[in-house]
Amino acid sequence: MTPYQVDVLIQGFPGRAVCHGGLGWSTVTLIRGQGKVILLDVGAFGMRKPLQKRLKELNVQAHDVTDVILTHAHYDHIVNFTLFPNAAIWIGESELEWAGKQLPGFNPIPELYIQDLLANARVQRLQPHQEFLPYFTSQLVPGHTPGHLLFILNNGQANVIFTGDAAKNRAELMSGLVVDTDNAAQSKKSIELIFQEWRSRPGNLLIPGHDLTMRLNTSGVPEYMGVREVAITVWFSESVEISETINLAQT
Repeated sequence: MTPYQVDVLIQGFPGRAVCHGGLGWSTVTLIRGQGKVILLDVGAFGMRKPLQKRLKELNVQAHDVTDVILTHAHYDHIVNFTLFPNAAIWIGESELEWAGKQLPGFNPIPELYIQDLLANARVQRLQPHQEFLPYFTSQLVPGHTPGHLLFILNNGQANVIFTGDAAKNRAELMSGLVVDTDNAAQSKKSIELIFQEWRSRPGNLLIPGHDLTMRLNTSGVPEYMGVREVAITVWFSESVEISETINLAQT
């Protein structure tokens, strides 16, 4: 039996704009079953229209969402929780408390949204190793942020592992090095824990914060599932009627 249907709504992208900072293109996943409609991470502002489109394609309305699960407190993963008025919001207690103590600064923490989460009655504060929804457990994977959580869904014959930015992409998983981490040593240990969970059952899937879904091949090496879809449209001419689409996906 598979308790949940899992659909990646938005593909995360493993890249950074050279002149404009982080792209903020993070993974958003819809998980349905057990009487629940769950979103795991909800993306940044720029993702709102694509997210609305994908939810509509799957016949999900914003008020249908029962739960929003947040891996960590960075803007590109959390700000759209405000779009889902009926959802319980799950986030690590230590992560939320840490984020709430950070002064406004040049960092990825959306201060006003964190203040709302601290006061919001819909927020459920998670502990490591907690089973908080049917078939869902949390684990602490610090490094990228101090209270970052990993989520493991026991989905029948295999698990689905949601790493958030504890391991953003395949390069970080294979190298053991995390770009943009608060603590490189902790991140390395967290990746070791991720692989331990990934290898715990044959067929386990891993959905990272900024990349395609992956599985381990017969040699134990992460391999992509699906096809990367990512492009930008630009207007470099003298007319808005003339545009160019640049494909950012590697073949």
